[in-house]
Amino acid sequence: MSQIQRSIRTLLKLLLRRPIVGACIIPVLPDGRIVLIQRRDSQKWGLPGGIVDWGEDIAATVGREMTEETGMTVERVERLVGVYSHVRRDPRFHSVCILVEARVTGDFAIQDQEEVMAVQAFAREEIPRGSLAHDHDRQLQDYFNGATVLA
Repeated sequence: MSQIQRSIRTLLKLLLRRPIVGACIIPVLPDGRIVLIQRRDSQKWGLPGGIVDWGEDIAATVGREMTEETGMTVERVERLVGVYSHVRRDPRFHSVCILVEARVTGDFAIQDQEEVMAVQAFAREEIPRGSLAHDHDRQLQDYFNGATVLA
């Protein structure tokens, strides 16, 4: 194998064998309810969010994903809740999720019909805990505990 082929192979390993970086949002309405989406792939409820696009920062990802998945607008990001990077936190691939709390407004209007089945606001005690997508049960528990987590 030539030096050029080895270099290309090494470069491909570096580019393709890295965790995916994304953001999740705990969207809080003015009345305190939390907005969840029902995922089309698993039919489970979970937090809105998604992968950071090339050239995009986390704040832009939060705003874009919130609008795409719920139709709502992020008024302001309140706080960083945590960074979740466990290799099995997402069954699809190794991903790092940056979780933020955000105040949101607007009306439900799903733009990403392929990914999202439904959008609903839940009071804290109504959230279908114990059966949320990915590691969102843990993320919400950390949020309710007031924690800032590196996991």
